[in-house]
Amino acid sequence: MFFICHIHLIKTVTPIWFLLLLGDAFNFAGYFMIWLVVAGKITEPKIWQMCIYICIGANSQNSANTGALVTSVKNFPESRGSMIGLLKGYTGLIGAIMIQIYLAVYGNDPKSLILLIALLPAAISILFVYTIRDVKPINTPMSLYVFYHFLTISIVLAVFLMALDLLEKIIAFSEGGYIASATLVSFLVVLPLVISIREELLIWNVKKQAIDPPTGITVERPKPKAVSPKQGDEKSSLDAIFYRPERGDDYTVLQALTSIDMWVLFLSTFCGLGSSLTAVDNLGQIGESLGYPNKTVTSFVSLVSIWNFFGRVFAGFVSEIMVVKYRLPRPLMMTMVLLLACVGYLLVAFPFPGSLYIASIVTGFSFGAQLPMNLTIVSELFGLKYYSVLFNLVQLANLLGSFVFNVKTTGTLYDKAAMKDLTKKGLRRLPFIVLASVTFFGALSSLILVIRTRNFYSSDICKKFKENTEN
Repeated sequence: MFFICHIHLIKTVTPIWFLLLLGDAFNFAGYFMIWLVVAGKITEPKIWQMCIYICIGANSQNSANTGALVTSVKNFPESRGSMIGLLKGYTGLIGAIMIQIYLAVYGNDPKSLILLIALLPAAISILFVYTIRDVKPINTPMSLYVFYHFLTISIVLAVFLMALDLLEKIIAFSEGGYIASATLVSFLVVLPLVISIREELLIWNVKKQAIDPPTGITVERPKPKAVSPKQGDEKSSLDAIFYRPERGDDYTVLQALTSIDMWVLFLSTFCGLGSSLTAVDNLGQIGESLGYPNKTVTSFVSLVSIWNFFGRVFAGFVSEIMVVKYRLPRPLMMTMVLLLACVGYLLVAFPFPGSLYIASIVTGFSFGAQLPMNLTIVSELFGLKYYSVLFNLVQLANLLGSFVFNVKTTGTLYDKAAMKDLTKKGLRRLPFIVLASVTFFGALSSLILVIRTRNFYSSDICKKFKENTEN
């Protein structure tokens, strides 16, 4: 929470490259110190020191999230849903990608995996640190197709990683096999960069041909009268806080915090994502309690991971189509996803043969779909000027929900069930009924947001960005 609250403050006074390099420094410092401890290079630290190392390394991703994601959304405001879905989708795959590279470089050496986590993300971020910057939005006839190309590549990468995961459980890969698989994975990861370079060259050629445009008629429009500074200062600071901009305009942080829309969204995120994280964390334990072998339990976790990715890209691209083409409120799709999550939890609470496979798919998909939609809704309702701090507030609801439902609720119920020596059926049923009930309440709160924003989404929410887009 400390990192989430302070990253925006750093971003407001420093350039983007500094924020990314700061995240690299945190990532390297945290994980490199952990590697030194695990490898026996330094004396064993105290527990509180080790906790600090883990905290620094794990929270370094907030700098990358704020720097890369917020900048990308501002650069592509008309396709923000697709952009967030893609970025969050690749974030969900990064663990599997790192594992393949680790197996090819180090083999089966867990200590070296920590060193790879310390070095590789920092090196890649330093390599591309100056390419992540604010640019004027550019709209070309091929812009939408470029996003679809990225989507296709990401799906191929996800399916390939899933196939590798299954094959590695069936057959023993040789060193050459690991190198070949890591090479193919790296190729698929780099392929979107090739498409981006091609698109930049096309735009450059178009601009080069338009250096001498045909002579046209210049129409002079009357300039709007400037508002005197005194008129702008008439509102007191208190009035500025409670002044309500139109939805889609740039809210200040205080204006957003006093908005009913923000708190309804915060509540639905708290209930939905908090319950989803709790369900994912406990799915392996539920599989073991039902008597499934370890390989099958691992398959459940793999299903959650791959469908988490599909949920993220679905939330980005399909919801974008629904908003742009059919003018449906994005919170309506959020409500549908939360209701789908309720079905997954009830399948765990009231199982039948094979139901846990279905529950893994449903839970993974609904879990992945929620965060991209929430982050997109924040940008649409409250503008992009203070988006970096507002989207971190939504992620704060995610963390609080996970703590309340995973630690305080589910953990307490498990402890009481163990003390009463309940059956395994009773051990799992009550917690997932609670999660389903909480998620249903989150869906109802999201439905309130649908009613409040239906007129806003029935209009062209990207109109002001189209006027400022360079063709």
